[in-house]
Amino acid sequence: MVIKKHIPNFVTCLNIFSGAISIVFAFKGNLDLAAWFIGLAAVFDFLDGMSARLLNAKSDIGLQLDSLADVISFGLAPAVIVFQLMENALNKPFIDWFGLNVFSLVAFILVAFSALRLAKFNIDTEQADDFKGLPTPANALFFASLPLVLFQAESLGFQFLQNSLTNYWVLFVLTIIFSGLLVSNIGLFSMKFKNLFWKGNQLRYILFISFFVFFFLIRLYSLPLIIIFYILLSVLFYKKSRV
Repeated sequence: MVIKKHIPNFVTCLNIFSGAISIVFAFKGNLDLAAWFIGLAAVFDFLDGMSARLLNAKSDIGLQLDSLADVISFGLAPAVIVFQLMENALNKPFIDWFGLNVFSLVAFILVAFSALRLAKFNIDTEQADDFKGLPTPANALFFASLPLVLFQAESLGFQFLQNSLTNYWVLFVLTIIFSGLLVSNIGLFSMKFKNLFWKGNQLRYILFISFFVFFFLIRLYSLPLIIIFYILLSVLFYKKSRV
């Protein structure tokens, strides 16, 4: 059927739509909603790949559209959130450029490195089952979680977290580190399940179970922690596999 082959691309367009809405909310200062729409984009990103496999509807245009969607939803959208967090942290411009705080523009390094990471992925035939460098959705979810963590920290009175996430230099260092991770050659396992068996999916099940345990114990604080845990789990696994 002709309609069937267009379903994955339609889902990818929903990813783009969600990312665009996230950007609008972020520029309006509603960072919580911006974060949730990045999460929604991540759901559509997962579903478009799954629907393409189930319907046997993979295509070259789908591959290109998926990358363009990821630049918007997982490159630009989280960068705007970080930009707004940096703007709030600085209060007044150190260097004013046409009304923009130059130091806050550092956030958009995330867009450039996300695009570079996606370009590398598209021409790399060795990333079918595993990844080299941090996947853009994982990077985006880490930064999208920061305003949610900040909101919970403020409501519970956790001063240390509040001070950290409203400190420009903390945000600057995180931006540089994660931009580097995007284009690094660090091996990270893919979250795509080929089947539901434990064998061959051990790391994926460990990560999913850990997420639910973390979320039950510490709620929204679990969101950035699970991304860090994903990176550490991958590094430990690949280091062990080389021994």
